[in-house]
Amino acid sequence: MGFAFFVPRAAAGHGSYIKKGKGKNMIIVLKANRSEEQVKNFISNLTDRYDVSVNTWVGTHSTVLGLIGDTAAVDSEYIAAQDIVESVKRVQEPYKKANRKFHPEDTVIKLPTGQVIGDGSLALIAGPCSVESEAQICCVAERVKAAGATFLRGGAFKPRTSPYAFQGLKAEGLELLKKAKERTGLPIVTEIMSIGHLDLFEDVDVIQVGARNMQNFELLKELGHVHKPILLKRGLANTIEELLMSAEYIMAGGNEQVILCERGIRTYETFTRNTLDISAVPILKRLSHLPVIVDPSHASGINWLVEPLAMAAAAVGADGLIIEVHNDPSRALCDGAQSLTPDQFDVLAKKVQKVTETVKSL
Repeated sequence: MGFAFFVPRAAAGHGSYIKKGKGKNMIIVLKANRSEEQVKNFISNLTDRYDVSVNTWVGTHSTVLGLIGDTAAVDSEYIAAQDIVESVKRVQEPYKKANRKFHPEDTVIKLPTGQVIGDGSLALIAGPCSVESEAQICCVAERVKAAGATFLRGGAFKPRTSPYAFQGLKAEGLELLKKAKERTGLPIVTEIMSIGHLDLFEDVDVIQVGARNMQNFELLKELGHVHKPILLKRGLANTIEELLMSAEYIMAGGNEQVILCERGIRTYETFTRNTLDISAVPILKRLSHLPVIVDPSHASGINWLVEPLAMAAAAVGADGLIIEVHNDPSRALCDGAQSLTPDQFDVLAKKVQKVTETVKSL
């Protein structure tokens, strides 16, 4: 027994939800050069004949239809015999909208300000773990931009293991990030912890869902209705499929601008803060069309390991890196041990871009 994902038709204008059902899901690849009317009539016949909804992906050379619902009753031989059909495949995976089989081409996320993730370049997201003051965040923002960063990261709301640790400047921190953005033009990437904070994130360009909230399903569903990119970090001990299912929650609500982030997982090893699952990058890019970035700072917890892990991520095809940079790591209020100085980030930025260029030339 597989899973079926019921998604209301686009015309209905409502959110989506996930439901367990019978039968594997199905993908229909249509023959090239079919008219829009032929495709429309074929889809109409499918929805009239079977209890399914249809997601359509139109590519450069083909059109792919994803049948979502109870496909157990769908006669694949009958479908394959239709003149318009090139091939029919049943799909085992429970995730649909995040599945490359439903969306063969890479998703490219482009911000209104022009920054891009997923186009084959290496996006650099850099900044301090926590926003501490206007001088600190603006200083770091200017330095990382000069080094080649195209996004500014900074924590305003900080989930900490200890209730006595610094929890961030919260709303004040968001205001300071806005000032750094005004000064540098770098779009803001920062973490949300609660649905109740969503109104405060109006000026945030990319909303980050941290590892501890990867399976906060109510938060994910709410972010499905937000019209801006979501950077979704893999949980501390979650599988790749669970990460993709969390992305599915966001996408099922209508927001398909999801960026996946490998940030290290909990293993038996204690030398590093986490263990970077470098294999997750090519695996995710094989299974999904969504952009994949890597966080070598949280993966290692050690600043001298950030550079080699970042280079490894670039070598296996990551679409971007998110790196912690602090102007004075020894006095940082949060995660100073894994933070690079601006000078160290300058060196790293040059090396990882060279790795990306080398890999692309092979």
